[in-house]
Amino acid sequence: MDRRIWRKVPVEVLERILSLLPIKTFLSLRPTCKYFRSLIFSPLFISKHTDSPISSFLLLSHPQSPHLLLYDTVSNTWRGSGLPLSRSLAFTPLIASTTCLLCFSSVPDSSNSSFIIHNLLSRSSRILQFPEYPFAFQLLTLLTNPTGYKVFCISSGHSSNNSAYIYDSRSRDWSKHETINRTLGDSYHQQGVLFNGSLYFATREPFLVVSFDMDSGNWKLLDLELPDELTFVRLAAATSGDRLFMFGGIGRNGISKSMKIWELDKSEGEGEMKWDEIESVPELMCRKFGSVCYHNYEHIYCFWHQGMICVCCYTWPEVLYYRVGRRTWHWLPQCPSLPNKWSCGFKWFSFVPELYAAV
Repeated sequence: MDRRIWRKVPVEVLERILSLLPIKTFLSLRPTCKYFRSLIFSPLFISKHTDSPISSFLLLSHPQSPHLLLYDTVSNTWRGSGLPLSRSLAFTPLIASTTCLLCFSSVPDSSNSSFIIHNLLSRSSRILQFPEYPFAFQLLTLLTNPTGYKVFCISSGHSSNNSAYIYDSRSRDWSKHETINRTLGDSYHQQGVLFNGSLYFATREPFLVVSFDMDSGNWKLLDLELPDELTFVRLAAATSGDRLFMFGGIGRNGISKSMKIWELDKSEGEGEMKWDEIESVPELMCRKFGSVCYHNYEHIYCFWHQGMICVCCYTWPEVLYYRVGRRTWHWLPQCPSLPNKWSCGFKWFSFVPELYAAV
């Protein structure tokens, strides 16, 4: 369009025209000028653009690839090409996600050990220096809120007085808290889940559920009776934070004969909560999933994504997911462009694009 024409168009008209463009087309225009680039942070533009549907994705990361593979959960198709990362992030371990923010772990060395928070849409990043040095961590969880985001993790050094740390994007600083005297989780790939304002974790055997209040920093052991003969436990929570689910195996001698989903029932009051079984994995799917993880349940992790509970295995390129609203089980098909030589290292994440999410 002739510059002599469009420069005379009123700002509100120009914003309306741009809001009608597909999100991918608009993002390609951002390098054109500072004004176009600033629009992605304009609440007025975003409110107009929300009339256009934006897909949600399952994101597949692998240590051998500089790209992120995208599965569109709205159209149920793989995107033809992977999402390239900048040179600084290529081959950098992706360890957590929430909506459109991703958390990478830079390669530790003597001079630079940090987390990197990255917004895929705005292509902006922030470096978070580790709260202490040296710093080994586990159960890192990235959470967003109306005013920013928080990063939770637990130091996993050999010291008996490991601590919990929280980074708040508002203060841009870390706070330190005591940790519970129990071993949390039995998977290096699992995160905490947000439910009723607290982070919830499942402990190793004996299986228990504990919570961490993000405001007070207090830990609490839930007085809940868990199902008998559990072989492993994973937690997932709805994005709204008002529904808590548990996925686990039932069996003996460390071998799962069946796998089920339970939901925490709060209808009887805070003092009488209990786990209600809502679904079992179909037998053939259960056998397949048990065979691909070779009963090494530490490789299993799960997360919530747009009404689905996604169950993944670090050594397998497919996802078993359960649609809560429909009460149906499905396999997500393997990406057709996935190299056959990739045998492990598959890490899945939920990715829900949001135009206005500052790092």
